[in-house]
Amino acid sequence: MLSLYHDARTPVHSVPAGAKLLVLAVTGTALFFVPSILWLGVALAVVIGLYAVARIPWRTTGRQLLGLAPFLVLIMFAQVLFTSRQSAIVVGERLLTLVLLANLVTLTTRTTAMIDTVERALGPLRPLGVRPERVGLLVAMTIRFIPVIREQAELVRAAQKARGIERSTVFLVPLLIRTLRMADGVGEALDARGLD
Repeated sequence: MLSLYHDARTPVHSVPAGAKLLVLAVTGTALFFVPSILWLGVALAVVIGLYAVARIPWRTTGRQLLGLAPFLVLIMFAQVLFTSRQSAIVVGERLLTLVLLANLVTLTTRTTAMIDTVERALGPLRPLGVRPERVGLLVAMTIRFIPVIREQAELVRAAQKARGIERSTVFLVPLLIRTLRMADGVGEALDARGLD
């Protein structure tokens, strides 16, 4: 399975997957209760510091954040239009911190460790009808297909540039068609293996 894991021996890598996922959930929730630009900036600085501790190459992080930049700018622009500049900064800091932290967890945790953690955590819910192995499969497929969809987006952009279309408003249509076709293929493969 394709993983975004960056192999290294650092204190961040050595933290168990369960602890990382718990910190991500708690931090993600807490960020939305912090209205201060200063404290959100401190949180962002801490996360960036963790990247340095984990020895994640800045090129890797920059490449992954490049796809986020247009959405972040659009959201902040909408905040400036409809609320205030301060609100736009707060929202931008929150989203950037959360995305960077989630990305750090992905880069420093093996996919198998995350799946095992999710399955163990959901084990007690089995009597209620929850099937932990299915949820684990869902997590694995989500992690696996994020870079695949990004590759599909790059292929669509390259095809449009080859046709002389530099900026197209219909970029999402071919990407959606490619993604749905891929999803159909995966669904058929899972069905053939007896996973309803």
